[in-house]
Amino acid sequence: MFEIDAKGKHFRDLNAEVREAVDKGEKEISLKNVNGQYYIATGLCGKLDITVEGVPGNDLSAFMDGPTVTIKSNAQDNIANTMNAGKIIIHGNAGDVLGYGMRGGKLHIRGDVGYRVGIHMKGAKRQSSTIIAGGTAGDFFGEYMAGGVLILLGLDSEENAPIVGDYLGTGMHGGAIYIRGPVEQKYCGAEVGVMETNEEDAKILKKLLKEYCEDLDLDLDMVMSRPFKKLIPVSSRPYGNLYSY
Repeated sequence: MFEIDAKGKHFRDLNAEVREAVDKGEKEISLKNVNGQYYIATGLCGKLDITVEGVPGNDLSAFMDGPTVTIKSNAQDNIANTMNAGKIIIHGNAGDVLGYGMRGGKLHIRGDVGYRVGIHMKGAKRQSSTIIAGGTAGDFFGEYMAGGVLILLGLDSEENAPIVGDYLGTGMHGGAIYIRGPVEQKYCGAEVGVMETNEEDAKILKKLLKEYCEDLDLDLDMVMSRPFKKLIPVSSRPYGNLYSY
């Protein structure tokens, strides 16, 4: 494990050191004493394992294509911005606008997340994006979602307590959102349908949550012990009437 001490370093200097280590062939990198530095792992490609001790700043793993990044603490905003492949594991909470335009890869968060998580997420047959948060979420969860899978678990919340904010799935026109617990239609975007999960959904959830639980040392049976609601778009063109003449 190649170690880099981030204490007191400007984010440009820290990221230059990380890239230099990668260029020299390092495949396992540990960043110590991180304190708000931006752009960690942004644009990195290939098979790499990066461990962050401390709280990284905005735009961690933006445009990333392949590496695995593990955050031992909390993280800030804009994580996985337009990420193409790889995985991010966050053992604490994370901020707003996570997975903006995310095209592929996985974002696993143990705790709570902020506003506009999964905005403009994408997915296709050959690759898909997944975000799983173990706590609660703020407003506009899954806004303008075009593909992929969003899962919210509310693991530390009372049963039947709301775990997501208002405007859920506003503008959603692709993908699927799974909420562990009740969902009231009045808090959803008009473009969203709320339904019970079926056997196929259970298979999808079990597969995705098995890896999530392994990453964060959680019990899969406990996570699957409460029923989920599934949210999908009822229109592929939610704002099409705005542009018709």
